[in-house]
Amino acid sequence: MFSGSIVALVTPFKKGEVDYEALAELVDFQINGGTNVILPCGTTGESATLSHEEHDQVVEFVIKKVARRVPVIAGSGSNCTREALRLTAHAKEAGADGALVITPYCNKPTQRGLYYHYEHLAKEVDIPIVIYNVPGRTGISIAPETVASLAKLPNIVAIKEASGSLEQVSQIISRCDITVLSGDDSLTFPIMALGGKGVVSVVANILPGPVAEMVSSFLEKDIEGARTLHYELYQMSRILFVETNPIPVKAALAMMGKIREEYRLPLCQMSDENRSRLERILKDYELI
Repeated sequence: MFSGSIVALVTPFKKGEVDYEALAELVDFQINGGTNVILPCGTTGESATLSHEEHDQVVEFVIKKVARRVPVIAGSGSNCTREALRLTAHAKEAGADGALVITPYCNKPTQRGLYYHYEHLAKEVDIPIVIYNVPGRTGISIAPETVASLAKLPNIVAIKEASGSLEQVSQIISRCDITVLSGDDSLTFPIMALGGKGVVSVVANILPGPVAEMVSSFLEKDIEGARTLHYELYQMSRILFVETNPIPVKAALAMMGKIREEYRLPLCQMSDENRSRLERILKDYELI
């Protein structure tokens, strides 16, 4: 159901509050750049430090601003199934086309617990659900066997795979026909070579056109064209993760004049050394 270039949209702040003027401009920048799907309130959107009220407002604002020009997938995960249910139900009520649900973090459920978590959400809310597997942030990885079982539920439609493991991707695709989306920009090309259908991208925040072109080239079977774009984007894919995401990408957007460089603690500005490296690469890409 969801494929192509899906931007994991940042949440801009201004004096501690969500900067809706900048957010509106970011949405237009993405759609005009060729991004296929907008995803607010994921981890790149600093969902962990948004209040529930802010989370709801950002989702509603983005859906209204997008105005059906492209689909919207709303981040709606939590380590509490009850909270995830509320957020997912709100995503549906607000008009989102799907919900991205991260595996519960900190409490480290068993595979059976993970299954029950997603099964409960899928049965309670009739909305397409994208599983989000990012063990580097959550401390738990969903097993391919669990994904295959969940894929039998009609509204579990995709998985964002950010484990960094091509073996994990291979195992999932070999066991079921769920849509696999890359959750690591630097691995999008190899994941698509294994059968993935696109990417939930951080890099697309600043280079929406090239990321969308790379993915569409691969889907249209222009493999060499996609490979060329993969290597053109590779340096950016690496530097944007030199510190915890979304610190570098927000710094880059600020250098480009699109947002204020503002985070919520415990995230903070990047080191001077890494900032200098990022600035050099942005100049190489002629973005500043």
